[in-house]
Amino acid sequence: MSVKKIEFKNVWKVYAAREGDALEEIKRSRLCGAPAPPYVVGVEDVSFDINEGEIFCIIGLSGSGKSTLLRHINGLIRPTAGEVIINGVSIKELSDARLLQLRSQKIGMVFQHVALLPNRTVTENVALGLEIRGVKRAERRQLAQEALERVHLPQWGAFYPDELSGGMQQRVGLARALVTDPEILLMDEPFSALDPIIRRQLQDQFIEISAKATKTTVFITHDIEEAARLGDRIAIMNKGKVEQIGTPQDILLRPATPYVREFVSHVTLLDKLVAGDIMQSNSEIVHSANVACDGGSIDAETPVAEVIRRGISGTGTLLVSRGGTNVGMIGREEILTFLTMRPDTDR
Repeated sequence: MSVKKIEFKNVWKVYAAREGDALEEIKRSRLCGAPAPPYVVGVEDVSFDINEGEIFCIIGLSGSGKSTLLRHINGLIRPTAGEVIINGVSIKELSDARLLQLRSQKIGMVFQHVALLPNRTVTENVALGLEIRGVKRAERRQLAQEALERVHLPQWGAFYPDELSGGMQQRVGLARALVTDPEILLMDEPFSALDPIIRRQLQDQFIEISAKATKTTVFITHDIEEAARLGDRIAIMNKGKVEQIGTPQDILLRPATPYVREFVSHVTLLDKLVAGDIMQSNSEIVHSANVACDGGSIDAETPVAEVIRRGISGTGTLLVSRGGTNVGMIGREEILTFLTMRPDTDR
């Protein structure tokens, strides 16, 4: 059973001199169809949950509200209306002291610009959060070294930030966020300023670290391919609103709105989907162990590219199994449909 770690309940963020009054005017304009008053709406009536241990990607163009929403989680931005709930407690109920405790002990954050302290060594930068907590020097150095090992930089502790490449500095920033063992990890476009090869390498390392650390991660990006590669679920934002939330497969195959469809239209699906995503489920196949498919069998996690190769080179229908259990089938019709049709919003 999934445990709710972070909850957004009807969250609004309006930038105006008197936010409450501005929000009421905006709501009235929505109801009557009148032009909205000239206020800036950063987040509009957002509600969703993030589960414990989940990598939840929030994606959108510049100005969509994704970073604004992220900063509500650690209280750097307070909502105009609505609630943000962490571990069952509303942030608005926290005193300044308890909010500071939440940030320092429960939440780690990695920014696009990592902002390492230039006059401190890599080890000292990583250990900064522990130093603020009052952890003794020997212990924080040991913990910092362990964090550097997790990001594959164990030998760089004595160096200074300007002696490291951009990708290495970003890994130091990740180590700094991990060293305090936070329950929640907030990542605001951490890889977007890096070149494609280094970016891919850091994505691989993040996937590896996440598999071991099991943190609840909120990952902001403007790159749908990055979100599809890293996220358990994805939320797509547009002008402060959430257009759709779903698994990468849901978003790529079943876009809910024209905006989402356009957003994902350029994505190559071959390396994002597996056999289980395009198969046809059939109750007789699922419940029968004696069904013979003349094309042979294939695991549900087999990449679609391999499914297509098998389907084109073979002559029959593929039986799809998961954990030794039959779960569906893929015939030439399913393969041709996948190859010739982009997802549309009516499916």
